[in-house]
Amino acid sequence: MAKNLVSSPRINPRYACFSLSIRRSKIHRYGVYAKEAIPANRKVIEYTGERITTAEANLRDFGNVTYLFELDKDWTIDGAVGGSGAEIINHSCEPNLISRVMKGHILYMSIREIKSGEELTIDYRFDDPGEETPCRCGSAICRGKIET
Repeated sequence: MAKNLVSSPRINPRYACFSLSIRRSKIHRYGVYAKEAIPANRKVIEYTGERITTAEANLRDFGNVTYLFELDKDWTIDGAVGGSGAEIINHSCEPNLISRVMKGHILYMSIREIKSGEELTIDYRFDDPGEETPCRCGSAICRGKIET
């Protein structure tokens, strides 16, 4: 069974299209930051990790922090095992990235121009409507919780 937390977060440059770094975040633990300006509508990084069945993902979905990204109804990517660094990207109710699943790959694309030094964020939009995780994004339009 995979560990809950990524022990030594890092960016794998093989999957990043721009220069990115990981450092402490005001939102939660660590975050991913742009080390250069990123134009709008560009692939920023691919979300990678161990490809596991939905049944295995259900066994690994425990604790306060997981790095599971549902690829489809049968498969999930566990970013805690072989992740690209995209698994460290924090939630925001006003994100600068959006996820796209294309040909079995999870891509994080920029919604707008991202400035050098800015933290990369995505709206997690959890699938479980009963799940209520408090949001700490600090956005002016924060919903107060991460929800569907």
